[in-house]
Formats: sequence, C-alpha cells, structure tokens
Amino acid sequence: MKIYGFQKTTLLDYPGHIASTIFFGGCNFRCPYCHNSDLIIPLNQLPCISEEEIFSHLKKRQQILDGVCITGGEPTLQTDLDFFLEKIKKLGYKIKLDTNGSHPEVLKSLCEKNLLDYVAMDIKHAPSRYDEICNTQNFSIEPIMESVSFLLKGTISYEFRTTVAKELHTKEDFEQIGRWIAGANTYYLQAYRESDQVLNPIFSSYTRRELEQICSLLKKYLTHVEIRGIDE
Repeated sequence: MKIYGFQKTTLLDYPGHIASTIFFGGCNFRCPYCHNSDLIIPLNQLPCISEEEIFSHLKKRQQILDGVCITGGEPTLQTDLDFFLEKIKKLGYKIKLDTNGSHPEVLKSLCEKNLLDYVAMDIKHAPSRYDEICNTQNFSIEPIMESVSFLLKGTISYEFRTTVAKELHTKEDFEQIGRWIAGANTYYLQAYRESDQVLNPIFSSYTRRELEQICSLLKKYLTHVEIRGIDE
C-alpha cells in the first residue's frame, strides 16, 4: 500500500467524527488546483508509512477516535484496498472515502462489502468541461457518471463537492452541475485556497458573496448546498 501521509487526529476531515486521516499516494488525474501535489508527482520524495505504524496508532486510540478518513491521491487505485479497510473495520471504526469517482467498480464493491460508511466524491466540473480539470489522456466521463448515479441512489451516506476557482468555473457551469446531480443529499462548494502544495498556483477564489449567489442558483436543483473554506 502506498501510504505517504498520516494525520493522527482530525476534527475536520470526517464530519461529526474524531478521526485519523490516511493519505494514499498516486492519482490518475492532474487537477491544476490540487493541494496534495506531493502525493501525486514525484512520489519518491516522500517516505512511505508502514501499515504497522498506522494500525499501532489505531489500536491505541480505539477509545478516543471513532472514524478513519481514506484520502489521497486517489485511494481507489490501490490494490488490496478492501483488505486494508477490513482491518480498520475490525477495530470498530467508521470509514469515510474521498474519491474522484473514476473507479465506480471499486466504489460499488467496497459498499457491497460494507466497508464504507461515508463517501465524499469530487465533482470537478460541468460534464461538458470535465476533461479541462482532469488533464489526463483518453479521459472518459462515463465512469464519473456511473459513480454519481450510484451515489444518488442513496445506498450509502455521501456528499458531492467542488473546489471552485474563479478562472475555471462559471455560473453557467454550475447550472449544468445542478441539473446533473439534482436531488443529491449534500453539495459543498469549496473555495480555492492557495498553498505551497498547489500543483499550478495561478488561481483565485470567488468571494463569499459570489459563492452565495452560486448557492442560490443551485438551490433550484438541490436542497442542501453549503460553502467551505472561506472566511466570513
């Protein structure tokens, strides 16, 4: 397993839970605003964290932690992810998966095996412009569509979320997104934030007022839209 980051305690990554976050390396997308670029390229600059270290901590903190967030990179690229999650489940933890939705077969399998309790799926862009964000050869929207459709069925608790950059997303794009994920439980607009780890740091965020206007637009299609990552 390519584990390149481990946050031992977080109150933010898994809503409503005290959790640890495990960061897997490697991703099939190259989103220009990615804030975990050190987990994507080049991986050999980061030391690999052993499973023994992870599980030693999780066993010691069973009376304090109640959840584990699995993120990346893109976790569904990992072979034997199901066996890894089974070991976490045996310790009594709830598991949240962060995913770009590009491997619906893995997402469905993990849900069928009752290895997930919550899924947070990134919606990168409007379907007609999705490949502008992902920057990958031979991109197909079909797997993304399949993952969205699966989550919309309500088989598992989930949220959709979009990192919003002024240079990349327009109000018209969110009209498309709203129609696409209409009826979703929860959709978060995450304001783009600059950091040293951003893959291509040339973007800026909308203001809170502008994001609230986008929220109002989306409420034609969705009942629960919230803003994350921007100061009041």
